[in-house]
Amino acid sequence: MSDNVKVRIGVQAARELEFEVEDPAALIADLEAAIAEGAMLWITDAKGERHGLVAEKIVFLEVDKGKNSPGVGFS
Repeated sequence: MSDNVKVRIGVQAARELEFEVEDPAALIADLEAAIAEGAMLWITDAKGERHGLVAEKIVFLEVDKGKNSPGVGFS
């Protein structure tokens, strides 16, 4: 059994999306690369479902690894 980690992503549409992912560090690296390239960010959640987001529309990424874990912000 793997320990999945919830992540929330805010987009410019004043809405947040929440996924459980197995490797949040990989998601952060993928997001940074997608923003730098102006590309789509593809997230595969813990259920195996894929979600595509326009990277430039993402406002923040919050990684919830516990009660006192800070999020990662992008501006």
